[in-house]
Amino acid sequence: MDGQPSLRERKKQRTYQAISDAAIALFLEQGFDQVSVAEIAAAAMVSKPTLFRYFPTKEDLALYRFADHEGEASRVVRDRAPEQSPLQALHAHFRAGLDRRDPVTGLCDDSEVLAFHRLLYGTPSLVARLYAYTTRSEEALAHTLYEAAHAPEAALPPADTPPAEAPPVDVPPAEAAPADAHGSGAGAAPGPLGDPGLPGAGAGLPGPGEPTGLEALTARLTASQVIAAQRILALDNWRRIADGESADEVYPSAVTAADHAFSVLGSHL
Repeated sequence: MDGQPSLRERKKQRTYQAISDAAIALFLEQGFDQVSVAEIAAAAMVSKPTLFRYFPTKEDLALYRFADHEGEASRVVRDRAPEQSPLQALHAHFRAGLDRRDPVTGLCDDSEVLAFHRLLYGTPSLVARLYAYTTRSEEALAHTLYEAAHAPEAALPPADTPPAEAPPVDVPPAEAAPADAHGSGAGAAPGPLGDPGLPGAGAGLPGPGEPTGLEALTARLTASQVIAAQRILALDNWRRIADGESADEVYPSAVTAADHAFSVLGSHL
């Protein structure tokens, strides 16, 4: 059927899952550094060469669960409703994750999830490898934010709609941001998050490589703030649960913290 993974792809995914599950079970039982790749291959009933075809590093075996979430923020922005700004979509998505106790939000008190988080954050090499996943998430989100700011329907308002005024900024004229190459200042158009006060409309993507210029820099800075905020919120939730609170006990303040964090992002502080 159209849109459905092929049999080969489904088998491949099952193999990924089986190898990762075997690895994590051994890591939780013995500790990450005490388990060899040969032991994992034996437990998963695959050869070492096969294992390395699926997972280039030992750390990837533990972090497979994060792979599906690597481009999640980018997908949320790309698939948002027409009336939603990127920031509104990301905020709603994180709140929905809290509601369903998604482990990615840190608000999950399942014993296996807690054990996995202790393994992850207690193993320096896993924390370092997780940084690579975070970096790729930021890059994907930055590209999507840049594209969203340059979408044809967002580039210009309807002819009978007056341009929105930028919020007042208490900055002396001499320190105001200079106009870019297209003659627009720092507050001239809606930015990547769809909020006033951030650089926005301009030329399209300059080529197959990384976008360049102040607008691309704004998209990257915005993406890094969003990903960092989500990470901080998740860590705060997980730490409280690791200290003995239940997910239900943490939930009200987790919602308040998420609303505050996205409000701060919306004010581009």
